[in-house]
Amino acid sequence: TRDECDVGRVSSTPVSRPRLGHVNRTDRADTDTQPESRAARKERTRQALLEGTLGLLADRTFASLSLREVARTADIVPTAFYRHFASLDDLGVVLVEESMRMLRQMLRDARRSNTHRNQGTKSAGDSLDILARQVRSHEEQFRFLSRERYGGVPELRRAIALEMRLFVSELTVDLSRMPGLETWTTDDLEMSADLIVSAMFSTVVNLLEANRPNGRTEEDVIERAKKQLRLVMLGMSSWKSPRSDSNDI
Repeated sequence: TRDECDVGRVSSTPVSRPRLGHVNRTDRADTDTQPESRAARKERTRQALLEGTLGLLADRTFASLSLREVARTADIVPTAFYRHFASLDDLGVVLVEESMRMLRQMLRDARRSNTHRNQGTKSAGDSLDILARQVRSHEEQFRFLSRERYGGVPELRRAIALEMRLFVSELTVDLSRMPGLETWTTDDLEMSADLIVSAMFSTVVNLLEANRPNGRTEEDVIERAKKQLRLVMLGMSSWKSPRSDSNDI
């Protein structure tokens, strides 16, 4: 496997990645009176591996990575990698989970904030504004997700699909609590949530390509996405979902 072929081979060429939290083992010789615990060192190296891998993925696919170069971003030998992850694919799945969890939490907070202020009609627009900010702030994560969603390593595709289903499930519950949708069937609520989530992920891809020469601006992308979501909402307002006592959330 591509994990095993690099074990025991370490390049002598140093790689410096200060912006990704590069950790140099010589730092352990500092004069701190409170030495870093083993657990803290392990977590620091684990995070360095995750951040270093994202840096390597700026313009590459996950399948093109080797264990040797991933280990080098955290200044560890390849065999030490397995103290933190079972395999390269396991590391990739963790990257998927952490990237999607961040986005879900931000959008969850936006939806609940609007609900508490009785501003449900603004929820979609506010969520898109948050989405745009997140894409700008975490471009590496979103490029990684968009690139790996349909191609590359099967384990990553499955992990992204699972996270998308979780996204849809959370939104389905939120929709079930909206006035006028209390009697909708679970199937209809899930169908609507799936349309919304798919539109938002498509918006992520468009935002990543925004502001290129002869392309759409970020403002154009957001405005188009808002129109798409309004169309979905208008369709939902006219949809006659059969009342179902057995399928209610």
